[in-house]
Amino acid sequence: MSLQFRRVALVGKFHDAASGAIAESTRELIAEIAAFLVQQGCDVTLAERTAQATGIDTYPVRDVAGIGNECDLAVVVGGDGTMLGIGRQLARYGTPLIGINQGRLGFITDIALNEYRQTLPAMLTGEYEEDHRSLMLGRVMRDGESVFEAYAMNDVVVNRGAVASMVELRVEVNGHFVANHRADGIIVATPTGSTAYALSAGGPLLHPLVPAWALVPIAPHTLSNRPIVVADPVEIAIEIVSGKDASASFDMQSITSLHHGDRVVVRRSDYRVRFLHPKGWSYFDTLRRKLLWNEGGV
Repeated sequence: MSLQFRRVALVGKFHDAASGAIAESTRELIAEIAAFLVQQGCDVTLAERTAQATGIDTYPVRDVAGIGNECDLAVVVGGDGTMLGIGRQLARYGTPLIGINQGRLGFITDIALNEYRQTLPAMLTGEYEEDHRSLMLGRVMRDGESVFEAYAMNDVVVNRGAVASMVELRVEVNGHFVANHRADGIIVATPTGSTAYALSAGGPLLHPLVPAWALVPIAPHTLSNRPIVVADPVEIAIEIVSGKDASASFDMQSITSLHHGDRVVVRRSDYRVRFLHPKGWSYFDTLRRKLLWNEGGV
């Protein structure tokens, strides 16, 4: 069968979490997967940072814009964090992504490392399930001006400082007052992020096809402050009323020391991330496997 994706970018996780050093095993893995893609008839390009870190110099190298403008597909080797990082950047180009899981959980990098040789060939010829995920655009507004802006695929989190007491946060949806939360913070999560920090804080799981966000308080002082699901076309504003050293993070891109009166404003981005999964992929199969749910049956 003919290839649907001939120009393929390869993006890899290349740093050891503890030392920050380049893992030799990862360098070998990237080289191995690149050679395999060439065997399938693909023209392989390495992401700029991946090439720099691994020292592999046998393939063309492109930055994110180059990948978005020139490549048909990005194959991402790593964990969900690696996929989140490149997914945010490539969303504006509409570049589809396939994830090979080199991490632990792998909710969105769903091809097992030892199965890519069996799985990738069919996907390269067009046998796959396509899955679109929404992005959030978050801004920190201070005195009416934006002082920080970032995209987030998982969540936007406003929380207290490391050693300070709880914060008080005024929450509005489309300009309508919802509540003042006294808590350790609050999470605005996409369906993709509903299996991340929001899940640990007691939030609901949202199917990727549901156009909604979850507002999840973190350790609220009033137990009736429960998670709430809102439609994703709305604009959410979170104002810092009181508390010290509050911070906002956007998929772990952080700005610290928010001031009283700062407003973290979140709305749906115009961009979406395109994930490709193996044929027969099911979101519920992923949840059951990753969350260790009882499978039931015979």
